[in-house]
Amino acid sequence: MLIQVALPVPIDSVFDYRIVGDALPAIGCRVRVPFGARKLVGIVVAHIEHSQLTQNAIKPVLDILDELPIVDEALLKLAYWLSAYYCYPLGDVFAVMLPTLIRQGMTLDYRQLCWQQLRDATDEDFSATAKKQRQQFALCELVINSHGNSHSNDTKLVTEFALIDHGVEPAYLKKFEQKGLIAAVYQMPSLPKLAKLATTPLTLNLQQQQAVQKITRACQQPHYEGFLLNGITGSGKTEVYLQVMQTVLAQGKQVLILVPEIGLTPQTRQRFAERFEAQVLMLHSGLNDTIRLDGWQQCRLGYAQIIIGTRSSVLYPFANLGLIIVDESHDQSYKQQDSLRYHASDVALYRGFQLNCPVILGTATPSLESLYLVQQGKLTELTLTQRAGDAKPAIMQLIDARQQAWQNGLAQSLIQAIRQTLDKDEQVLVFLNRRGYAPILLCDACGWQADCPRCDAHLTVHFQPMAMLKCHHCDWQQAIPNHCPSCGSSNLDPVGMGTARMVEGLTKLFPDVPVVQIDRDTTRKKNSWEQVYQRIADNPKAILVGTQMVAKGHHFPNVTLVAIPNADRGFLSSDFRSPEHTAQLIIQVAGRAGRADKAGLVLIQTLQPENPALLTLVREGYLSFAQQLLVERRMLGLPPFTYACLVRVESKSLENNQQILHQAMALLPSRQHMTALGIAINGPVDAPMAKKNSRYHSHLLILTKTRHVRQQLLSDWWRQTIALPSAKYARLSIDIDPMSWS
Repeated sequence: MLIQVALPVPIDSVFDYRIVGDALPAIGCRVRVPFGARKLVGIVVAHIEHSQLTQNAIKPVLDILDELPIVDEALLKLAYWLSAYYCYPLGDVFAVMLPTLIRQGMTLDYRQLCWQQLRDATDEDFSATAKKQRQQFALCELVINSHGNSHSNDTKLVTEFALIDHGVEPAYLKKFEQKGLIAAVYQMPSLPKLAKLATTPLTLNLQQQQAVQKITRACQQPHYEGFLLNGITGSGKTEVYLQVMQTVLAQGKQVLILVPEIGLTPQTRQRFAERFEAQVLMLHSGLNDTIRLDGWQQCRLGYAQIIIGTRSSVLYPFANLGLIIVDESHDQSYKQQDSLRYHASDVALYRGFQLNCPVILGTATPSLESLYLVQQGKLTELTLTQRAGDAKPAIMQLIDARQQAWQNGLAQSLIQAIRQTLDKDEQVLVFLNRRGYAPILLCDACGWQADCPRCDAHLTVHFQPMAMLKCHHCDWQQAIPNHCPSCGSSNLDPVGMGTARMVEGLTKLFPDVPVVQIDRDTTRKKNSWEQVYQRIADNPKAILVGTQMVAKGHHFPNVTLVAIPNADRGFLSSDFRSPEHTAQLIIQVAGRAGRADKAGLVLIQTLQPENPALLTLVREGYLSFAQQLLVERRMLGLPPFTYACLVRVESKSLENNQQILHQAMALLPSRQHMTALGIAINGPVDAPMAKKNSRYHSHLLILTKTRHVRQQLLSDWWRQTIALPSAKYARLSIDIDPMSWS
């Protein structure tokens, strides 16, 4: 008996093996097989009667790891689709889709790891300095008593997932077990009861009612339909989600909610957990391997009813999925930037089609791709133009900074507006999408600039947590020199404005007002987000300085002024998507201004007040701006009217890259044939940042008029390209529907 196995190797092929004995593993089971000198775990994808290999060349399976398939038919079809669409080896697709412990061959235990409390803690259990341990055990006790299920001898059991979900750290559970305070118990989970409402739904306005009715009809039938829920910030998109979910959960089905980043999962979970008595599961990259496997099992077996997760959650198996929601669907975080370069929004639409369930793409700033799908009739657009509770929309205005005095990167009229807002005991958000102190260190005497030795990039000046120069591309760090290494001058000045410098300047301008910095540098540590939120909540009069992190759904109820001092840069970039992404950021950040009874004001400081794109955005809104961009994209033959594929090559030299890409081009059909098919080739060219992390990068861009033509072109050509002898000395990757051409 022969089987074909997908293995986690960078070869676009499956491999034939023979079964020893009578036990034939089902398709979707794991097997351990020899591969060269290694032993690998793979997935059985087919049973075959004949092989092109000789009998002696076919190696035997070493071990069958599963009695029942762990990859069901739907997940297998998804893997094949991902492999074909994104030109990625099937075995490596499974390596991305499956939890680490599954890939390593761990025997699946269908029982859940739970914990029970054995006794109360005493003074002898913790030393006087073990404050964190005491806090963690108190939290552990609270969660077990309030969320645990009754067990034998009047004890309660709670899952490890629930403990971690409420803030208990896994390392402390082991310590408490060693002290005899708690004990691990494995038990078969019972399927949850039908989800029930825990709180009364809010009253909907007419637009919300219409949206709920249309989506609910698709859920009841059920059938696949894609919806673009296009609602301004504060229009009540989440309430629409909740009321549609009510119907789906009542059918005993699961709901998947995708969010763009880990930071949004706790607040999203709280919102849904407050509405429903249901098993709510959070999935993100911050979980350890054991917890991720447990979550994967809960989804696959139907124990999880509401699943909230980041992009990889769309690749999970589901027992009975009834609805997919992609919140902030425009967000670039949904695009995976390495290995399997999938876009979670696109995969969500495919999964909805595959599993026959509706998909909602929710956003205040739809991507041009989503708007184009609406034009094609492939998405149904539902609009929410009113803020919930009749709250007033924020007013957007331009500040012409050309004829004004500046302080710390801010025009005087903008500083005055900040002062007036603070005088009303309200908060100001200053949006500056550049972390650090300054992007350049410059010698005033000779013009020397501090550059990264490993990248074609300047080093960014940082003073927190210590003074140093950092590369934001490869993480190179070095001390700030006292003298110019070129001429010896001590006149070294930071040039430009980063968030840390803006905080410093605003602190000098408003010494009695707390200035809170919100970026990766200040929110990297565990619980740092909670500390930032608390500081903002404790100071009704405050200034927030943040990068694009603040645009992603975070709620600052007392912010009534949003100041954007450097909007011009995004409209002048060479990246054709930059105006779209800049406009989305502006609108998303503007949505932080004003909620409920407080009107918001958004002031955009510019040196180009006559810029047509900026004027359209401010005067007519995002949709008019986006429709204008669509017209331009159509004229220029750019996505979404064409379909892009970007081939990236990196090696130790640009010459080697060029040689590989020219050899790859020679494998393509003739220019005449490609022109007839509407295929355009751009390149090969050096990447905008040609040197990065001591490697050199080059590109080849392919544009086609249809997806079908692109797939036909790539299917054989990409296999031939990566098989080139010269490709052994470089790293090649292919990006389907790239978000950036850099």
